Amino acid sequence: MSHNSTPTVYIQLKKRIQLPQGKVIKLGDIANVQSAPEYMKLLFELELVAPSKKDGNLLVLDLMRIIPAIKQVIPVVQIELVGQHHTIIEIISAPKNPSFAMFILVWLLLFFGAALTIMNFHADVNMQEVQIRVVEMITGKRDEHPYLFQTSYSLGIGIGMVVFFNHLFKKKWNEEPTPLEVEMFLYQENIDQFVLAEEYKRMNNEHKQNEET
Repeated sequence: MSHNSTPTVYIQLKKRIQLPQGKVIKLGDIANVQSAPEYMKLLFELELVAPSKKDGNLLVLDLMRIIPAIKQVIPVVQIELVGQHHTIIEIISAPKNPSFAMFILVWLLLFFGAALTIMNFHADVNMQEVQIRVVEMITGKRDEHPYLFQTSYSLGIGIGMVVFFNHLFKKKWNEEPTPLEVEMFLYQENIDQFVLAEEYKRMNNEHKQNEET
């Protein structure tokens, strides 16, 4: 690129990032930037905003706030956007050490909650009678306590859950996302859309108030 020609800056905004509390947000934090080598360091270190407590823990930066900042340091520039027009910044505080007692409490709640759910379901559909009938159909004898069948059935539930969720502790059987990961992804997508809608609504209200005054 010639020094006499108009420099072009290519910007690809990241969808969502996390930054520690108190850190000034720079262009290099929220975007992938490509330009002439002499401008790269200047662009990566370009400070956009210093979040304050009133901004909360979620902040939205869009291209309309980034372009003026770039033109302040490179007055004559052509900006090309690749991808989306905004990025969501989550301000996080210093991580806390995990509580072992809280982990045990949550584990117990999930364990007994899942167990009660399965037992209530089995009681609703009279699973015990079904199992007795299945054993009678297979063996030809009625057994009021088919422990072998019930033990196999219980192990099958556990193995089926591991296979379905594709996860055992930190081990995954393949690279496919688990159903829980998919649901968490969709939940995060909905949260991001809500944050964007609320942020643009707030910005429009502030713009209207400024026009009225």
